[in-house]
Amino acid sequence: MLIGPLKLKAQIYCGDEIAMGPGKADLLEAIRREGSISRAGKAMGMSYRRTWLLVDAMNRCWAEKLVETVPGGASNRGARLTGCGEEVLRLYRGIERNLDEAVTGAPLAQLTALLRPEPAHSATPQADCGSA
Repeated sequence: MLIGPLKLKAQIYCGDEIAMGPGKADLLEAIRREGSISRAGKAMGMSYRRTWLLVDAMNRCWAEKLVETVPGGASNRGARLTGCGEEVLRLYRGIERNLDEAVTGAPLAQLTALLRPEPAHSATPQADCGSA
């Protein structure tokens, strides 16, 4: 989320792997909406391979799979979020909302009031804006 000059991005790690972040949460929502991993990826402008790699990473990182697929030619084929997937998505979006609420107050306004609109051109000494 970009709030003025501040960008916050919540990422949950499983070892060195990003288990959940804003893009993966968006992908889960697209899978829920589209009912298909490939259609979700297409709706997000991602390749089929990239979409499957992201789903695979999520499914490997959590205690239970987040996305369940039903192969074959039946009418119920496709993909859906599991109960765990719905819960992880709900909790992650809650973290994002909490971050958003945390940075909309006075400290961010005070901090950005001290920020230049653009970086200075050289490494010349600057005036002291308070204690460090």
